[in-house]
Parts: sequence; C-alpha cells; structure tokens
Amino acid sequence: MNVDFRTEYPRPQFVRKNWLCLNGVWDFTIDDAHNGEYLGYQLKTEFDKKINVPYCPQSELSGLGIKEFIKGVWYTRSFTVPADWREGGKRTILHIDACDYFTKVFINGKEIGTHRGGYTGFSFDITDALVEGENRITVNAIDDEKDKKIASGKQSTEFSSYECFYTRTTGIWQSVWLENKPESFIKNVKMTPNAKEGELRLEVSTKNAELMTFKAEVSFKGEHIITAERQIDWDNAAFSIIIPEDKRYLWDTETPNLYDIKFTLGDDVVESYFGLRDIALRKGVTYLNGKAIFQRLVLDQGFYPDGLYTAPSDKELEADVLRGLEMGFNGARLHMKFFEPRFLYHADRHGYMVWGEYPCWGLDTCNHDTIFASMPQEWLEMILRDYNHPAIIGWAPMNETGYLVDHECTKFLFDLTKAYDPNRLFIGVSGWAHVPGTYDMCDTHDYEQDVETFRNTYMPLAEGKAISIPDGYTRWKKMMLETNEVCFLSEFGGASWVIDDDKKDEDWGYGNAPKTEEEFIERYRGLCNALFDNKAIGAFCYTQLYDIEQEINGLYTYDRRPKFDPKVISEITRMKSVVEE
Repeated sequence: MNVDFRTEYPRPQFVRKNWLCLNGVWDFTIDDAHNGEYLGYQLKTEFDKKINVPYCPQSELSGLGIKEFIKGVWYTRSFTVPADWREGGKRTILHIDACDYFTKVFINGKEIGTHRGGYTGFSFDITDALVEGENRITVNAIDDEKDKKIASGKQSTEFSSYECFYTRTTGIWQSVWLENKPESFIKNVKMTPNAKEGELRLEVSTKNAELMTFKAEVSFKGEHIITAERQIDWDNAAFSIIIPEDKRYLWDTETPNLYDIKFTLGDDVVESYFGLRDIALRKGVTYLNGKAIFQRLVLDQGFYPDGLYTAPSDKELEADVLRGLEMGFNGARLHMKFFEPRFLYHADRHGYMVWGEYPCWGLDTCNHDTIFASMPQEWLEMILRDYNHPAIIGWAPMNETGYLVDHECTKFLFDLTKAYDPNRLFIGVSGWAHVPGTYDMCDTHDYEQDVETFRNTYMPLAEGKAISIPDGYTRWKKMMLETNEVCFLSEFGGASWVIDDDKKDEDWGYGNAPKTEEEFIERYRGLCNALFDNKAIGAFCYTQLYDIEQEINGLYTYDRRPKFDPKVISEITRMKSVVEE
C-alpha cells in the first residue's frame, strides 16, 4: 500500500520556514496494562512493531489495522535537527497536532510534558533536552473509549462498529513536527475582521519581545496594500489596521477573497492570511456582510475508509470540501470531531461555511464534576486554534445530550466562548436539549421521511406559532416540547441508499430507504422545499455527505463515489429560500 505521510505544512495560518516533519515510519508497541514506563520503554530504541505516523493503529494506512480495543501505545523514532537551529538562543518546539487521549512525551528518555485530550494539538519546548547529532522522541498514549470521563465522539464502545458508531482511534492521528524560532518570537496573533469598516483588529502575543517592533504587512494577490507597526511594551499589543476603501475585498461563499498578511518581530517571520467578513443573525436568519444567506449545510463526520480520523492526503481533505460544493451546499456541520487546520484552510479558500463541534459523545455530560474536569480546556484549545479561520460561522460544543445535561457547564461554555469570540453563532447543545440563555439559534434534529408531515410540522413557525419537537433521550416515548424559536434544522434527511445492489444486513440508516432513485430525489426535493418555503427557517444541515462503514445515509459512498447525479442534487440544494428574497 502506498502511504502519503502527510508532509505538507500542518498549520497554514501561522507559517514559519524553519520546520521539520516527523511523520513517517516509527517503532510501535501496545501496552494495554500501562506497564511501559516501569519497564523503561521511554529508553528503548525499538519496539516489536512498525507504524506509519500520523495514522492510528486501527487504520489500514498505519500498516497495522488492529481493530480490537487498545488502551495503551508507545511510539519511538530518532531525528536530527539542523546545526543552525541551536545557534543564537533559538528554540526548538515539538508539535503533536492530535493524540488520543492522555499523552506523555519523552526526549532522549527525559519526560518533557503531558497533554490530556484527544482532539487538539499541543507543543513543548524541547531545546534543553536535545543533544548534538541524533536525538530520540518517545510518545506514550493512554485511551479508553468506555471511560465516561473521556469524550470519544463517534468511536464505538462495542467490539465492532454499529449503527452510527465507527472504528476507534487510539494514539497519534495528526502530524508530528518540529519548528525552530528565535529567542524573541510571536506566540499568537488573534485577527478579528470588521468588514463594514474595513478594519482588521490584531491582538498580538509575544515572548521576550519587550520594546521590540512588531510589523504587519497586508497584501492581496501579490499587491501590497498596507503596512502597520507597533512597539511591544510588555509581551502583548493590540491595534487595528484599516484597509483602504478601494482595496476592500470581502470574503463570502461566492467570492472567498483572502488577504495575505506577514508578521515580523526581529528575526521571527510568520506568514498568514485572513478574510474580511461580518456575521449577523436577525430573526433566525444569518447575514453575511449584510446580505441574508440561507445556510445550506451538510453533515461531515471526518472519517476515511483507510485512514479513519486521518485523511489519506491533503488532496482528500480539499476534495471533501469540493464534494459538498458539488452537491450545492455552501457549508458543513463538522460533526463530533475537531477537524484538522488544513481542512479549515481549504474551506477558507473555497468559501465553505462550517460549524466547529466538540466530540461530546462518550463523555458523561450529566455529571457536573466529570464534564467540568474534561471539557472546557479542550474546547478552549479548539477556539484558540481555529479562531482566525473566516470559514467558521458558528460553534456547537455539545450534541444530543438530553435534558439532564449539566446546565451550569453549558452556560459556562457559552460565556467562555462568547468572551473570546462574541462575533460568531453559538448553540450550546444541538438537537433538543436547549439550556435557556446558551444559544443564538434554536435548532432541532428531525428524520421524518414523509414530506407532508415534515412540512406541516414546521410551517406553523412562519406564523409565530409553537410547534412540538422531540425531547432527546425520551424521543422514542414520543415526549414532545413546545417552542416557537426553531430556525435551524441541523439534522434532517438521512434516507438510506446503497448502489451496486450491495446492501448488507448490518447496513443502517436514520430513515427508511426509498424504493427507487427517483423516489429518493423527490423526497430530497420535498424535504428541502419544506424548509425553503418557511420564512422562519434560516438554515439546514442534511445528513450526510458520505456513508461511513455500516451507516448508509450519504450522498456519496464511503469511498466517495456519488450515489446520485450531483447536478440534480445541486439544483435542488441551491433552490432559493424565502428568507433570501
């Protein structure tokens, strides 16, 4: 099997030229008993297996394909840093962009740090642990999908995958890499656009940079636009850049204009980009740069047949964006998983709106101590990492929790998110269990397949009347709640369909399968029209973009073959909504 070791730069919005990819073949072993550190695994130079990093051991691309439960793993490999990386006080930083779940890292046998959380990246300054010539990195990861203190998203807690739960991921599943930077460097730049005023607000965080000059240079398609400079008085600076009126090119779904921006602080040079765009919400309708836009979203769960959580190539990350666009969608709900920054980069480039979502399933969201101990830190890490991407239009930390969800934590997540990012949409719990005061849009999930029933359920909203929506865990008991706030069908559709007459007994879908392709198309048309014709509905999310293992709700198969003519689906998806008139 040919393996793409994902050697592209992992962080497109914060690019330094001095970096070294550590993806590739590593030594690997399983340690379910968690005895490795006692046995000196951190000092070993080889293990009994080889693995292709950054693919998890359950995946075929890892070279292993071990499907059973794995509770502990070890990785090791050698590396050598360029000689000039250690000159003049320069620092070498190790990045691991995702490792599920609890990670401990050793350099040359010395522990340098730990991280808790399976979906966000982390980094350590390893300069003082390095020696001349060959060095060794060793990584230990511990994971247990059955532990209710750990969020695992759609990873199966049964031996095999079933229904909407899929093959597990343990250990490293995103890039491992080194970065070299000078002693005085830029830690982060938070970029907040104000398109109406042509303003870009910069909040700069630095290290060892007191009284140094920070410079930002803005260009568009190679043309220099403006340069701004500020003195760093004490680690931080905040100021605005005003783009000249005749050089204001907005980011939207039709023309996703992106500016390049270069940051300089002494010898530290970072290249980035931004989009100039505004988001607003009025009466359930989203406005992008002052224009009403219906969010035509599709559910994307970020799974791949051979890589599981990890795309087999950067090209395939972009291809999933293009597939959504091909079917007429203008964005996606990135479901129950933090997607890697390069996916967001391609969404930025193609004008593809997305919602960021936490993989809360597996975590006991009803236990106050458990959810507070596990979730807020990783959620904040995601917001800090992804804030600058113009494609992100909203945040949703939890999904289908039921009404026993911890209300205090839900409110805290709302306040935490809004404190750092007041300009995007927010839904505290997607589905039914809305905690008062924790959402901008009231959404619901409804897999009703009968078009008239579906239409009649939501049409009273257009007259300001309340409707009944199902209540989370008790939905099968037909318990209903009354509301007149719903403006977002964040899951609907889900009709089962297979091609090539290859349906299997284990295949599963949310809705009953149409008998013919024509019936599927007409059902899709009818369900979409029921929402487009409703002036109270401003967004939908169709389930889903592609099949995953036994789940067959996709518009594409798991290996990304279209089940239906994309032109036909696109014509339906792109029909005009009454809220856009």
